[in-house]
Amino acid sequence: MAISLADLLDEKNVTLRLRSRKAANALHEIVQLLGANGKIDNTKDFLEQVLAREHAHPSMVENRVVFPHARTDLVDEIVLGVGRSRAGIPFGENALRARLIFVIGVPERLVNDYLICLGTLARLVKDDATQAALLRAQTPREFFDALNVE
Repeated sequence: MAISLADLLDEKNVTLRLRSRKAANALHEIVQLLGANGKIDNTKDFLEQVLAREHAHPSMVENRVVFPHARTDLVDEIVLGVGRSRAGIPFGENALRARLIFVIGVPERLVNDYLICLGTLARLVKDDATQAALLRAQTPREFFDALNVE
């Protein structure tokens, strides 16, 4: 049975006020949140894998959104952590600013499910009205309600 985007969303794994101003630090904040909520056991190694992938193949910022990820055996299921930055955080080779950061961990066996969920998420956040609602959400619940996912 395919995994839906709704299955991945968890209010505990969202921070709407990233303190970091640099990409690596922002990723660290989001990964620590995933670890604190029991989604990742080995946050240090997971973060290293995400950073290594970012170094080798930098994520592209589109519409102020970025999707850094790692395909890894450190997770048993797809995990999703979300961070929002008021000022935006420079990512990638062009250092474009991302205001919404979706960190994804995916086991190799679920790559197809990951691609489906990523495509759904990318389409949702590309919509101007949805993105505006995500950027003004006051709580993680409002954030997910703005995604309008069943």
